[in-house]
Amino acid sequence: MTVATKTISVIIVEDFKLTRVGLRCALNANDDIEVLAECEDAQEGLNLIQKYNPDVVLMDLGLPGMNGIEATIKAKEMNPKVKIIALTSHDREEEVVAALSSGATGYCMKDIDPNKLADVVRDVANGVCWLDPEIAQLALNSFPKPENTRLLANNSNQEGRVPLTEREYEVLKHLVTGKSNTEIAKELIVSVHTAKAHVCSILQKMCVNDRVQAAVKAVKEGLV
Repeated sequence: MTVATKTISVIIVEDFKLTRVGLRCALNANDDIEVLAECEDAQEGLNLIQKYNPDVVLMDLGLPGMNGIEATIKAKEMNPKVKIIALTSHDREEEVVAALSSGATGYCMKDIDPNKLADVVRDVANGVCWLDPEIAQLALNSFPKPENTRLLANNSNQEGRVPLTEREYEVLKHLVTGKSNTEIAKELIVSVHTAKAHVCSILQKMCVNDRVQAAVKAVKEGLV
């Protein structure tokens, strides 16, 4: 017996109509994704989130009035379970850093391939945190590098935690660039189960809750 796949519900908050139409068409081309509604400003977006309780929200960071970062914070306060993918067309480091702290689960440049965006929506809906490689690099550039790139290992020893292994440092580097467990497994020539186990171990040792927090901490402390 075939088990029906749950449709992922999406709301788009984007002030540029042509971009909204493109996003809607790209996502609705997938049988397992449905765009429920779209709007052009943050307040209406918050109203739609409250009305529809979607699985995923695509949130433009550069909205007029209340920007996407503020809207993301409010949306997470209103509904902590909603998954938000921040969309940006800018390469300003300060915006990226602010977005990384807003509570979004995914971070994408607007020129992302439509098929890749659909995969990101699926991953985020399933609880995976996703960083666009360009955004990860911007975040990396925004923090000064400490001289000791093994700062985490030193801190871990001081606090009684086990430091990362060499393999876990390799996994962390790929995690910071936004790679999924499947992509990490392919890069390191290991099974997806092994890659997932390494990621779980990294999160535990770094005392963080998800991949995005691990990436941000790694960038801040110069671990990659």
